[in-house]
Amino acid sequence: MSFFQNNILLFVLLAVGITFIISVVLNSTLLKFSQTLGIRQIISFEKQTRWSPAARPSIGGISFFMIFLMTFISLNFIDHLLPMKYSSLKVVGILMTCTLGFLMGLADDAYNTRPLLKFIIQLSCGFILYFTGTKINIFSNEILNLALTAFWVIGFMNSINMLDNMDAITTLVSIVILIFAIILNVNLNSLLNPVPILSLGVLGSLLGFLVYNWHPAKMFMGDTGSQFLGAFLSVIGIDYCWNAHSFISVGEDLVNPILFGFISIACVFILPLTDTITVSINRLRRGQSPFVGGKDHTTHHLFFKGLKEKKIARLFLLIALIGIFLTLNNILYYQSKWLIVSIIFCAITFVSLYLNTIIKRK
Repeated sequence: MSFFQNNILLFVLLAVGITFIISVVLNSTLLKFSQTLGIRQIISFEKQTRWSPAARPSIGGISFFMIFLMTFISLNFIDHLLPMKYSSLKVVGILMTCTLGFLMGLADDAYNTRPLLKFIIQLSCGFILYFTGTKINIFSNEILNLALTAFWVIGFMNSINMLDNMDAITTLVSIVILIFAIILNVNLNSLLNPVPILSLGVLGSLLGFLVYNWHPAKMFMGDTGSQFLGAFLSVIGIDYCWNAHSFISVGEDLVNPILFGFISIACVFILPLTDTITVSINRLRRGQSPFVGGKDHTTHHLFFKGLKEKKIARLFLLIALIGIFLTLNNILYYQSKWLIVSIIFCAITFVSLYLNTIIKRK
């Protein structure tokens, strides 16, 4: 254990580097042999809901889950080095949740499953996490904690799926969220735990997938990938954002866990939350269901105003990086000024992206 603690950067680079290489090889192999897996029926650009007019295999999520399983299995070989055992109830609950998310996404890519079935599975994911120890702890009332945990998991699994509407967007945002979790655990000297190690594996898989998902994308992650990511990143949100008050060294009486949890989650997950809220508001105003696809996302409206796909991806990357920078400062160097700056950042980001969707394009 001391070797890893003394060479933490080497451990991170090795873990991410190995999984990156595996991801590139896996995705290259899947791309070579895939013909119709995950490819939707080719329809006219006016009628389709996906941004890209080209049919591409939606197979990226398969590599995510395969590398996730490889990383989980590798925990068995370093189990004696970990404070929390890989076979603990909490870790098994995370495995069950991510597996459910993956299988639901795989079924949706293949058969377009009914919304009610998706909701039931997402609700099950929320309950599994709560009752296996991954739960939001900001209220004194456990019923409220259970309700918010389930709402968060369901909401975010749908949110990350909705954000997957343009090349590389969801991939980049997910990479930044994972980087946040890894940096936080390095600073807290808790990287040698199952969730951070699993985060390293998923990060490497996403970096390898980005090679094929950068515009113009050769493949998409599909619901298989977005539902798996939604499940796993919801765990990151619970452990390191909603419950972030537990990492602050100042007196508990100086920190409001509810306020701090909402600010942390808003900063780190600012882009998927902003996109989902914006699209939902606009569709409800038009009398449409928020869950019906369309080319009316924040990314699409930026394109309509003149930004190309690669510039939009870089803009979203910058916004996401600012969000995790502010949250890391809030947690590691708690000061009220960082909270105020974080609130201003979230407000400016949301208002700017929302107003851009209601200002008519030329």
